[in-house]
Amino acid sequence: MDIVSKAMAALLPTDILFQTSFWARVKARLGLRPHAFDIPTAGPEKDVLVLLKTIGKYSIAVVPQGPEHSPPEDEYGAFLEDFSMALSKKLGPEVAFIRYDLPWLSPYAGEMKQGGWDAYPVPRLRELRMNMGTRFWNLKKAPEDMTVASSLVVDLAGSENDMLKRMKPKTRYNIRLALRKGVRVCEGSAHDLPTFYALYQQTALRNGFSPCGMKHFIAMFQCLVSTPGHSELLFLLTKHGADTLSGAIVGIAGESANFLYGASSNTKRNLMASSLMHWTGMLLARERGCLRYELGAVSPTDDPSHPFHGLYRFKTGFGGSIEYRSGSWDYPLLPEVYTELRNAESMYAASPQNGGNR
Repeated sequence: MDIVSKAMAALLPTDILFQTSFWARVKARLGLRPHAFDIPTAGPEKDVLVLLKTIGKYSIAVVPQGPEHSPPEDEYGAFLEDFSMALSKKLGPEVAFIRYDLPWLSPYAGEMKQGGWDAYPVPRLRELRMNMGTRFWNLKKAPEDMTVASSLVVDLAGSENDMLKRMKPKTRYNIRLALRKGVRVCEGSAHDLPTFYALYQQTALRNGFSPCGMKHFIAMFQCLVSTPGHSELLFLLTKHGADTLSGAIVGIAGESANFLYGASSNTKRNLMASSLMHWTGMLLARERGCLRYELGAVSPTDDPSHPFHGLYRFKTGFGGSIEYRSGSWDYPLLPEVYTELRNAESMYAASPQNGGNR
């Protein structure tokens, strides 16, 4: 397979925010090194963003929700193997492994819809299936998925009434309740980031996850100035009187809006501010030409034992459907270094201060 280096600004328009020049600029501000490549053998107008992260004297190559080009399901492994070999020649000998956060449909989507999260085979069996047709059987399931493998996507087609009819009655009720109680939604700016971040820290503490640093959010807003007309952010805040109750940062790329970060206060939760916030976000995204609003992580089915079941109940209230993706996969280039880094990563993810085994 041949791949060709290209300028970051030449990345093609896409509905995947994490494969845009905007996202490349954000990650560059946060210390990663972005690279862009055309993939001529995948067909016309196929390219990919790759991010290099330095760890000591080695690097990790990360492909965020890419490659966007999806081969037939029975060729997933062979394509990734060929692409990994081509990429290794471009990135240098210090790259220990390549990590793909695949946006491709999961081979187990049918089983997930029927059987829930227990329908996923153990990683070793998934690796056997992914490596079918490869020469070196070198693809490994990553310990954790970089972004969510099961994501709730809401269709923005039709009128506002059509969208409301697709929602569950409880969600429609909560939206109207928030309006009756005087909750209002406003669009924020970078000046409102400290307010949002304080709520975000509350949310992280309440839900037991490790929050991003403030510099991550600052970088996102700084980079918008550099990429006009390509990607944008919706920054929403809900208020009741003098109180800020919740906030959301939604990234827009092409015809897709992607809920990136959310935050909510520990007080006045009975006012259902988050329901009204997302409804407003959907309407604003439609005004900007979006056809879909991706709410992110949910449990694969209505399974109370799944750690994301609460998110499932809230997000499915807006209607939409779950997209089951293939998740994150590694291609080791330096096997011994890969094993060392992967073991360290697993220990970090399992530590209590990082939410345990999330």
